[in-house]
Amino acid sequence: MALYSRAQRSDYNSWGIPGWSADDLLPYMKKFETYRGPGPRDRHGYDGPIEVSGTRFRSSRLENDFINALGELGWPEIEDINTLDHVNGVMRALRYVNPDGRRQDTAHKYLHPRLQDGSHPNLHVLVESQVERVLFDDRKATGVAYRPNPTFQPPEDPSQDNMRVLKARKLVILSAGPFGTPMVLERSGVGDPQILERAGVPIVASVPGVGHDYEDHFSMMYGYESTLRPEETLEGIISGRLNAEELIRDDAKVLGWNSVDCQAKLRPTDADVASLGPEYQETWDREFRNFPDKPLMMMSPVAGFPVDPTSDPPKQICTLVTFILYPFSRGHLHISGPKIDDAPDFDPGALSDPQAFDLKSHIWMYKKHREIAHRMSITGDELTGMHPVFPANSKASKSATGKFEYTAEDEKIIEDWIRGHLDSTWHPIGTCKMAPREKLGVVDPALNVYGVQGLKIADMSIPTANIGANLANTAMTIGEKAADIFIKELGIGK
Repeated sequence: MALYSRAQRSDYNSWGIPGWSADDLLPYMKKFETYRGPGPRDRHGYDGPIEVSGTRFRSSRLENDFINALGELGWPEIEDINTLDHVNGVMRALRYVNPDGRRQDTAHKYLHPRLQDGSHPNLHVLVESQVERVLFDDRKATGVAYRPNPTFQPPEDPSQDNMRVLKARKLVILSAGPFGTPMVLERSGVGDPQILERAGVPIVASVPGVGHDYEDHFSMMYGYESTLRPEETLEGIISGRLNAEELIRDDAKVLGWNSVDCQAKLRPTDADVASLGPEYQETWDREFRNFPDKPLMMMSPVAGFPVDPTSDPPKQICTLVTFILYPFSRGHLHISGPKIDDAPDFDPGALSDPQAFDLKSHIWMYKKHREIAHRMSITGDELTGMHPVFPANSKASKSATGKFEYTAEDEKIIEDWIRGHLDSTWHPIGTCKMAPREKLGVVDPALNVYGVQGLKIADMSIPTANIGANLANTAMTIGEKAADIFIKELGIGK
């Protein structure tokens, strides 16, 4: 159940792309939403297709406990952290759900109604299909080659090529996401010439930025035993102890809940920054100090843990999730051959930045999350297997006050733990950036792919730089902005 989470003003302004500033994009954010939360009315929309609400169910004790603990450390509750400008506090989370708890996804709110209203005979949707490449005629996109996905539609003769062709007279738009889009481009002959040559793909256009600069909001999850009651967590559903059919039949309110009731956007203090060393200080001063709306990290409490804990009797678990928002590490995603089934060359690049800013940020987040957890009345012992283990005599092992002391040995234990347990938030971004070609850009401000004609991209592969939020809001904003670009260029009106 996606959280309602908007980026910061400085995020969009940092892109430096005409027509894509925060002021340019706010009307599109307002256009798609029907907002049912607190905050200034001029920052939200109230008649769009996607509803935003707090849902019918919350784990209120955990929510309040987390907010109170943050307050003790100087981070206040903020009524509306999604104004583009607020930061350094915590908000009671909203979600893309209607007041009845039904999830608001773009397929059901945009596409399905037009498939069902009888007014769009020119709209055709092929499901369970895979695009191999874009077709070109002298660098003009003329269609795509695709196949029915053999996992769902096995071919009658596996030895035969099952590829099919769809022709386009005016425009081809790729919206396959940060993973799919760069690989479709490279299989089509658009990308770095060295990578295409290695993969055995003829070059159509040299666009070296394709597949470069992969980013993610890599996260850590820290579990605690808790005094939450079974009905205050998702453990019953996750473990299968609750009957899903009965919950659906009874219209159980918990079905509209994702177990996350708070979202905090946090910045370190000056003392925190200084404690992380001169290189960290230098990077902070350059990238964050003069942008006070820019958080370093996000943190949320989770009422449960997203796997079956397999404990008997079952324990009620509380998890604190942390992730940095502007990593300096970069990865890549490229093809290794010309076909769909050729394995991708993928390196997420986690913790690879030479100055170790990302790693030091995660270490800071680990320490801060512990201070918060040990100020919460609901949390109990740190869950075995979800925390680093310190020597028994270490002052990092236990604390009656929530304040811990860490030796150099303890710091190395934390570092090794983070390196061994860092996970993805499934927030990939930036593999076909909207930037000048000489800066490894792939599309221009009108979303045209460099070096070819009649081909555009509209998905989360295009952001020029990362954002201080979950990605769903920016993805829908890009969709609305892109639709206006396409409508205007095609001259088809609204």
